[in-house]
Amino acid sequence: MLFAPASCPRLIVKIGSALLVDEGGAVRRDWLTGIAADIAARCRAGQQVAVVSSGAIALGARRLGLAKGGRASLEDAQAAAATGQIALSQVWAEVLGAEGLTAAQILVTLDDLEHRRRYLNAAATLDRLLTLGVVPIINENDSVATEEIRFGDNDRLAARVAQAAGAAGVVLLSDIDGLYDRNPAQPGATHIARVDRIDAAIEAMADTGSASGMGSGGMVSKIAAARIANSAGASLAIASGRIERPLSADARHTLFAAERGASARKAWLAGGLTAKGRLTIDAGAVRALAGGASLLAAGVTDASGDFARGDILDIAGPDGRTIARGLSEYTAADAQMILGLGRDAQEAALGYAPRAAVVHRDHLVLL
Repeated sequence: MLFAPASCPRLIVKIGSALLVDEGGAVRRDWLTGIAADIAARCRAGQQVAVVSSGAIALGARRLGLAKGGRASLEDAQAAAATGQIALSQVWAEVLGAEGLTAAQILVTLDDLEHRRRYLNAAATLDRLLTLGVVPIINENDSVATEEIRFGDNDRLAARVAQAAGAAGVVLLSDIDGLYDRNPAQPGATHIARVDRIDAAIEAMADTGSASGMGSGGMVSKIAAARIANSAGASLAIASGRIERPLSADARHTLFAAERGASARKAWLAGGLTAKGRLTIDAGAVRALAGGASLLAAGVTDASGDFARGDILDIAGPDGRTIARGLSEYTAADAQMILGLGRDAQEAALGYAPRAAVVHRDHLVLL
């Protein structure tokens, strides 16, 4: 069994649209009943389970008669989501209720988990629901989200929810049974059973397509989700939902194994999907950060973006690759004034005593 209750007190399960809704836009109720039975068995064994469920747009599109599954325009997607979310919640409440479980609905936008205070509020709500034995059903609030403030796929949302909930495991149930070294439709494709480190070679194996055409995430989004989950100390598995009772079956899958988690604050930083700016640093600063030091202005060669003190910044090495993320101690304008300067020169440029660092090590995480 993936993520057995004894070793994984909290589990996040993500279910894709193509698994929950058939091609005609109807709920696959028999399959969903089996999932509810699996969740109930895990709950009886002491595991707390939250579900990130797609399907609202697909369900709403059918009810409204919208073309292209409700994705012809942002307005269609929002209308379909608003209509379908009611139906989706009702189905979940019914199938879980039949197993003696209570369902709760949580709708979030990207901003809810990128803004630190709102993230903490969401984490507190999740914790209380799970402690009470409730099964939270979580989805992106597509009825109000615009392209600029969307996760865009529920794979990364599931990983972010795992961080907020302090979960040890994430299962992405999909239309594929894991990662392959190339598109699995190609001859000779090899299944990858375990990934201990996500590097350029692993990312190169990803295929951006979604086989069903209903979902929004392909393998690229799943690997991005694995990065987010692993950064918080949670392992992530990609498994096929094209079988009955997938949460109790011992079927083939790909496990992205986590080593150890960062602190809660640093895990939130590492898992963030938006940054207000970007700093480029020299090779000496790269080595200093690897050794646990703060980022000093002397090692910064370029700053871009319109950011304020306390905003999240991406930090890139000389080759342009993002190696870290942290909270800025300066506004964009002040950061530009002290690029490459030592402490004495910084004070002359700023007209006030400089801060200890551009990004302090306590508010910085290596990626």
